[in-house]
Amino acid sequence: MSETPAWLAPALAYIPQWLGYQMRTTEQPGCALAVVYKGEVVLDVAFGWADQVAGEALTPRHRFRVASHSKSFTATAIMKLREQGRLKLDDTAGQYVGGLHPDIATTTLAQLLSHTAGVLRDGPDAAYWVDRKPFLDAAALRAELALPPAIEAGTRLKYSNHGFGLLGLVIEAVTGEPWGAWLQREVVDAAGLAETTPDVPASGPLARGHSGKALLGRRLIFPGDQSTAALAPATGFVSTAADLARFFAQLSPSAETSVLSVASRREMSRSQWEDPWSVAPMKYGLGTISGAFSGWEWFGHSGGFLGYITRTAVIPDHDLALSCLTNAVDGPSHFWLDGALSILKRFKEDGAPNPDLADWSGRWWSVWRPTDLVPIGDKVMLSLPGLLSPIAKAPELTVTGPDEARISQAGAFANYGEPVQLIRNAAGAVTAVRLAGEDMVGEADIAEELTGRYER
Repeated sequence: MSETPAWLAPALAYIPQWLGYQMRTTEQPGCALAVVYKGEVVLDVAFGWADQVAGEALTPRHRFRVASHSKSFTATAIMKLREQGRLKLDDTAGQYVGGLHPDIATTTLAQLLSHTAGVLRDGPDAAYWVDRKPFLDAAALRAELALPPAIEAGTRLKYSNHGFGLLGLVIEAVTGEPWGAWLQREVVDAAGLAETTPDVPASGPLARGHSGKALLGRRLIFPGDQSTAALAPATGFVSTAADLARFFAQLSPSAETSVLSVASRREMSRSQWEDPWSVAPMKYGLGTISGAFSGWEWFGHSGGFLGYITRTAVIPDHDLALSCLTNAVDGPSHFWLDGALSILKRFKEDGAPNPDLADWSGRWWSVWRPTDLVPIGDKVMLSLPGLLSPIAKAPELTVTGPDEARISQAGAFANYGEPVQLIRNAAGAVTAVRLAGEDMVGEADIAEELTGRYER
């Protein structure tokens, strides 16, 4: 295993503490998160339920429907065939697949990979996305690809699942094999992914999807085991957070091991088309999404399947890859992945905690909320685990003496400049933190106080 920097272990230790509290307050069914550093899995955790109704606990080995992550696998397959000299990116779809609308037949493989072919996103009847009918088989997909495109090719970024279904037909035409069988052998197995399949059945236990809670006041179970048939190249994949993080880490141009050449990886991850209408700045390459988080450039993909919201990001400059998988239609995987990134970034910038700050740690409660004391470098962060980005702008403590500190950086409403003190019992253990005049205590103590004073 690669030698890890001193800042990484404490960052990885805090991420589950923060994410566990996020799970608690949001009442999400389940979440799995993995972090890869220099090609090695350094964090692999799961919280909550694989099936909330049945009471089945979620583990890191449960598989999720990872939906549009499939596009990155399909793009990898195309790039591998290109390296083998079996196709070119400027080849047209009509060179390999017959019966297409003339305007679709003339689109290039590069346009299909970059979502600039103008093809309909999901066809005239997309009821399969809400489980009202089966996903399209090859004949049904071909029939819909005979319809005209929605817009002219090469004019703008326009996401299309049908376009990646067409790429699956291209792969079958070139290889003479079923798309899933070729991709399983030449991409999934070649990348060493033991927990990944191009579609159901999953290779291990499947985390079930869940409905939102707002409609009925409770969650219902979406089985998540329907085949995606001819649209599997766009949305079929089943995987774990650890396998996804491993795979996407291998797509980094700086990866030491990969199923693709460095040149192919650069071409895949390079930002090519921007989406000016995206809420957050986002670009697309060849089967990959890219963007920036607080100065860190990333690429990866996301996915949405009935009952699952998932996201993976690679930060090539820092040899990191993260995958966050949730199993509900309202799962906040995008926000939680960014929150994990914010923790990693802060620790990397400020360094491993000074050992002398060991007592300045832990979760301390008031009636209002918990606050985490998180030592980083020579400071102590006052992290609020209820925030999606808990330490990016957290108030800072500077220790000034034995059990004494001062709030040395904070916003105007956060007691800037005021004292903080550790309170110990007769045995010397820290039992409370006096934060600018307010005593913060352990969870059991605040629970006992509140029930004793207010429970009827």
